[in-house]
Amino acid sequence: MTARRTGETVEYTITYLEMTARPNYTRPHLFGGAPSALIHATEPPNWYFLMLYDAVGADYAWTDRHDDDPDELGDFVRDTNVEIYTLLRDGWINGFFTLDFRTPGVGDLAYLGLVPEAVGKGMGTWLLQTAVHTLWDHEGVKKLTLNTCTLDHPRALAHYQRNGFSPVGQETRTRILTRDWDPARFP
Repeated sequence: MTARRTGETVEYTITYLEMTARPNYTRPHLFGGAPSALIHATEPPNWYFLMLYDAVGADYAWTDRHDDDPDELGDFVRDTNVEIYTLLRDGWINGFFTLDFRTPGVGDLAYLGLVPEAVGKGMGTWLLQTAVHTLWDHEGVKKLTLNTCTLDHPRALAHYQRNGFSPVGQETRTRILTRDWDPARFP
């Protein structure tokens, strides 16, 4: 794939995935070495969610949430059935995940990712497996859902599948890029 510029229309494919039983891997332990913590945000302001969203998603054309009405975004971010977790390591944000329990019986992994400086250091599997166990720990969850697309990291889909998710559908869409996008820069 070649680099695409702001203003260009790109076609991308969304893959929808599910997990219908708790996986056979155990909840991973927090890393050794550098000081690390996973922090659950309580009633965060919109800017906090957008900061995480941009820090992780800027390279993957994550821009949709910037189009949300601020009140609607706040309703999502501060909904008691939505949980936002931030991974801190060495005193700075390395990644985050957002869990959405608004649909009864479903735990949706709405967002998950690492900042560019944390990619390739083994934290992605830890973050995903921790999110999966946190979803399953929620009372009443009968299945997990998530989606990824071809604008995300090129190894995202395979990573989700290796960790217990199965594709259940796909759709193709187009969007106009609001930032440059270059898939060749991913390790």
